[in-house]
Amino acid sequence: MAKETKQTTRHILMVRPAHFGFNPETAGSNAFQSEDSLLSPKEISRRALDEFDAFVAALRSEGVDVIVVQDTDQPVKPDAVFPNNWVTFHEDGTVVTYPMLSEVRRLERREDVLQSLAGRFEIKRHIHLEAYERQGKILEGTGSMIIDRPNALVYACVSPRTHPELLAEFAQMMDYKPVLFKAVDAEGMDIYHTNVMMALGETFVVICRQSISSEKEWAEIARHFEKTGKEVIEITLPQMMSFAGNMLQIRGKDEERLLVMSSEAYGSLEKKQLEQLERHTRILHQPIPTIEKFGGGSVRCMMAEVFLPEK
Repeated sequence: MAKETKQTTRHILMVRPAHFGFNPETAGSNAFQSEDSLLSPKEISRRALDEFDAFVAALRSEGVDVIVVQDTDQPVKPDAVFPNNWVTFHEDGTVVTYPMLSEVRRLERREDVLQSLAGRFEIKRHIHLEAYERQGKILEGTGSMIIDRPNALVYACVSPRTHPELLAEFAQMMDYKPVLFKAVDAEGMDIYHTNVMMALGETFVVICRQSISSEKEWAEIARHFEKTGKEVIEITLPQMMSFAGNMLQIRGKDEERLLVMSSEAYGSLEKKQLEQLERHTRILHQPIPTIEKFGGGSVRCMMAEVFLPEK
């Protein structure tokens, strides 16, 4: 595969959820999820839709090309709003679809979405990794992996949703070098997705250093950051739990670099951290409290970047 040259894009795929809600199948490995019986499932779904629509409007007002796909009414898919876990799109025309831990989440993979994109973008090959579900090997897209595209690196913390062997296989197929490490939360639980403890921009990286206990693993990670010219902006474990690691740098009008995060994440950051970030990029934050609380994911999880060549 030819090396991808861009780290950011203005083309973003998002899925408007039909039945957003708490998924008990994912809660076991996701410490960010919580349940609340005060709200009815219908009210949770309605609030999530309002948050989704406002977020899309905010992105579009900044010149981001948001491709919105409507979730199908049946079967019910409570996490459909997080498409970055089941698909990635690459500059050489490659599409990769991924094995998911939760059985109900496997229903999110949709061939019709890929066919729709093929009308506008070139899809030259499709790598299917779904069959690994039968072996219990899981890799959940850019939830599991933080891809440094221009430098052909892929960072990942091992968890029930990120299998080391499958990461190595993906890296070999895509000609990336894998950087695997262990990261845990304050309770010692494996962090379920790498993209809640780390966000990689063109010239910076946001990372929860406290979650990585191995000095040897940290030294290797830091060496890659230094070699690739990334300023390291550290966040704390409490900030990570406020989704301060779940950010994505994208492009807006006139190719302006935007760092997108939730208002919860933004509110958790200190003045110095914000100043560090603003030296690299403009910040855009949006409130999505219902999606964060019940889904256990934030804005980064809602955006699948489309790097495919346009026709």
